[in-house]
Amino acid sequence: MTSSPFIRPRIRITARLTALAPALLLAACAGLVSDPGPDDAAFVVIGEDGAATARLVTSAATCPPLLVDNRAMPMRVRVPKSSIPARPGQAHTPPSSAMLACEAPIAAGAVTASVAGHDLPVPKAAPQRIVVIGDTGCRLKGKDFQACNDPAAFPFARVAASAAAFKPDLVIHVGDYHYREDPCPAGRAGCADSPYGYGYDAWAADFFTPARKLLAAAPWVLARGNHENCRRAGQGWWRWLDPRPFQAGRDCDSPANDAVGEYSDPYAVPLGGGVQLLVFDSANTSYKGLPPGDPRRAAYAALYRKIEVLARGARSSIGVNHHPVFGVGALRDEQTGAVNLFGGDAGLLDAFGDVDPGYLPSSVAMLLSGHVHLWEQVSFASSHPTQFVSGFSGTSEDIVPLPAMPPPGMAPAPGAIVEHMSSWIDGFGFMTMERTGPDGWLVRVHDRDGLERNRCKVEGKKSRCALAQVH
Repeated sequence: MTSSPFIRPRIRITARLTALAPALLLAACAGLVSDPGPDDAAFVVIGEDGAATARLVTSAATCPPLLVDNRAMPMRVRVPKSSIPARPGQAHTPPSSAMLACEAPIAAGAVTASVAGHDLPVPKAAPQRIVVIGDTGCRLKGKDFQACNDPAAFPFARVAASAAAFKPDLVIHVGDYHYREDPCPAGRAGCADSPYGYGYDAWAADFFTPARKLLAAAPWVLARGNHENCRRAGQGWWRWLDPRPFQAGRDCDSPANDAVGEYSDPYAVPLGGGVQLLVFDSANTSYKGLPPGDPRRAAYAALYRKIEVLARGARSSIGVNHHPVFGVGALRDEQTGAVNLFGGDAGLLDAFGDVDPGYLPSSVAMLLSGHVHLWEQVSFASSHPTQFVSGFSGTSEDIVPLPAMPPPGMAPAPGAIVEHMSSWIDGFGFMTMERTGPDGWLVRVHDRDGLERNRCKVEGKKSRCALAQVH
């Protein structure tokens, strides 16, 4: 009996449907997942060895599939749907939205990715264009109440949109995401009705919602700031931002576990060409210094030894952390009006100095930090790495001016000799880095609208900017 000419095409169609069945099943399941909520956040974090992880923080009941190059894969639950629990002894905070955290890896070489209707950026092996931001939230604490409802006073959404228009390959946040800790006082229209406390509502208002365009523009490397230590917003840090798998007990929920929750190991992110980022957690240091009996001093000395091991894995490293090791800051005496300069973070200098009188491995060429609410560059005649501070992206600014050069005898750290320095005080914006050679970078300083306000050339450990002071 002769076969019908229509049999073979039907078999081929059946075979194709069989091969597509897993993807079709996951796609069908996606339709059963609740639509993403208006405050949901989708983004990509870069962790150890440059591994990329897609994250979704959602009000939905279940994790949707992740689509990578049109292939569906399940996302795992990072943290079950829940609200941030109040820590014992913590001041009263209002109830917060219950959120589900989902994650899944994105393989190197992926071309497209999306989840729950959000397009996700995919990592590049050798990023050429990098955005650096920091200190982005709206301050509501103590006596300081920023006008969070005023886009001019809290311009992070505008800064993030301008930074996204730069079309970066990578975004680095140098820490301090969350600032809305206390309720807005009655009668203050500038921050009226703002969420506050350590739950997702405040996190969304401070970070996830205003950062949305920049979260969609490129993968992120995330440093932890002191605002994310366990006594403050550490619970949100561990649930949503830390690049490693979530670990119960290292979540800042219980003060009994803070000896674990306050610290994490450093990790390296390759940038190509023998250069890497060294990301390290300085959230629990103290600018006042760490006396020999303080357990933090031993903890950060141990951190240094781990940084030293990682530094051997590349020809050159760029350190990423929150507290500037080699920065220069200024405070005004409230009684006399005199401006007093201070150097780098005393706690890290104490602890790192116990291990290495140079404070960082010799292959570290540059440091990217925040914490001080300004933009700053410091380069040294000594062998110390050039320091950039990019803490000017949203929170209320430091307005005490820095000098064009520190006076004789003033040094950010013992033995550090300042050769060139630049700063921008009382101006919101972001910093960019563009590769110019194996050890060369063009650093540009942008205002909130993306307009260039200064530029610096970096070669190895040395840097120099066009303007000593931006006005």
